[in-house]
Amino acid sequence: MKWKRKLIFFYCTVLFIFGLIVVRLFYIQIIKGEEYKKAAIRQRTMEVQIKPSRGMIFDRNLIPLTNKDKIRTMFIFKNIYSEKELSKILETLVDKNIIEKYTMLSKSDVIEIPLDSEVSELKDLKGIYIEDKIKRYDKTNILSHVIGYINKSENKGESGIERAFDNILKLDDSYGKVALVVDGKKKVIPGIGLIDTLKKTSKKATSVKLTIDYNIQKIVEKVMDSENKNGAVIVADVKSGDILAMVSRPNFNQDNVAKYFNSSNMELYNKAIQVSYPPGSLFKIIVLAAALQSGKIDLNKKYFCKGYEEVGNIKIACHSYKEGGHGELNLEEAFYKSCNSVFIQIGKTVGAKKIIQTARKFGFGELVDVGLLEEVKGNLPGGDDILGPAIGNISIGQGSIEVTPLQITNMIITIANNGIMKDMSIVDSLVTENGYIIKKMKRNKPKRVLEPYYAKLIQEYMEKVVTLGTAKNISMDEIGGAAGKTGSAQAVYNKKKTIHAWFAGYFPKKNPKYAITVLIENGISGGKTAAPIFEKIAKEIQKIE
Repeated sequence: MKWKRKLIFFYCTVLFIFGLIVVRLFYIQIIKGEEYKKAAIRQRTMEVQIKPSRGMIFDRNLIPLTNKDKIRTMFIFKNIYSEKELSKILETLVDKNIIEKYTMLSKSDVIEIPLDSEVSELKDLKGIYIEDKIKRYDKTNILSHVIGYINKSENKGESGIERAFDNILKLDDSYGKVALVVDGKKKVIPGIGLIDTLKKTSKKATSVKLTIDYNIQKIVEKVMDSENKNGAVIVADVKSGDILAMVSRPNFNQDNVAKYFNSSNMELYNKAIQVSYPPGSLFKIIVLAAALQSGKIDLNKKYFCKGYEEVGNIKIACHSYKEGGHGELNLEEAFYKSCNSVFIQIGKTVGAKKIIQTARKFGFGELVDVGLLEEVKGNLPGGDDILGPAIGNISIGQGSIEVTPLQITNMIITIANNGIMKDMSIVDSLVTENGYIIKKMKRNKPKRVLEPYYAKLIQEYMEKVVTLGTAKNISMDEIGGAAGKTGSAQAVYNKKKTIHAWFAGYFPKKNPKYAITVLIENGISGGKTAAPIFEKIAKEIQKIE
């Protein structure tokens, strides 16, 4: 009987062990089979980065602004060949100097060499792989100052949207890589080819959708480049406050920012938001608004311009000085002719304190905060700096007053909206890599900063600037007319005097759609330098309406 029990125990033990083996095999082959298969294959793979490990940046219509250009690229794995072997293999196919250059630059195990054309002879060589690599930035560097650039070694945003939304755009290091399956001789195995290691992010906000309109942005960049001018231009939607285009010049190459670090030409500065300038006669809009609200100004009163105005011991010239002055003018004429003498007289009546208070209501001296961290506040004087003779410079937008083109655009939109200030922005929403909206950016409610009657009066005066005044040299009738204001501001850089030329306005003059601010460094005047650029941009935008 004992031997029977032992036999039964033996059979049970065998069955139990067999059962464990079956369960284990089932777990390995069925449950974990695919995972182990991939792990085994990965032991014989080499990874290459063919797509940036950063999310997309889109325009308002989901046109990609990043990750769209492709370049044929040869990937060479360093550990396969010695440098002599590599040079010998490639010397007849690729310039040896190019190989050496990219070998020295490469800090990883893979050397990447851009190709001008297909090199079919290399496809079957071990340790070499040719594929289209997606570049982060467009070769034209469109919208470069807004998009910004990254520190490639750390995959970290350093400026622009890349910096402001780095926590959204930065993806896992494995994103954008493919693994090449190779045999024992390090040749790519036919039939297996690539393993896509791209992680799925379709339900996660990894990308940013801007308010920028790609087609309008292209128009502005083309015009600025054709004019070969330095400065900045902003185009905005009057009704919403959305920024449709933002350009700064000179431009820079986002793939080679190091060359600009010691430059004195300010290529890496976004002059639309990051540099402040004296506004010159554009500030007369603020002086006019302050005067109208003060109740101290008679619209029918006649003023006299003798070509200059004395403030204390200081003589401030009007641009009519050489002609002996404008003579007798009413307020409207003084505005569209941009008479310094009359506006200094008005400034004295209204007072510096009231003018500066009005400027703050319009957003000067504060960040507009459109979503870019580089924005500066500019400067409005206060305290003792607005006392006594300072009213002369304050009345004509000179002295210590400094503004950004973005702040000027904000003012123009407020006037065009009958005194209602919109919450401007350049970022629409956070989206998935396919453009699906995950989070819409919060916008503050519009607020009134000027009574409608006064805003409409300023609109009428701005229309006269284009038809009768300092910008009458431009023709806007064919696109519904325009309204605006010129500005010519003196500044000193490196002990040299220069003129910054401004023109800011909107079109069409009735039910305006677009506000445009043009700032040109080293210009002649707002009317002669900046206004014609406004005209060109406006007419090109009208063509794509």
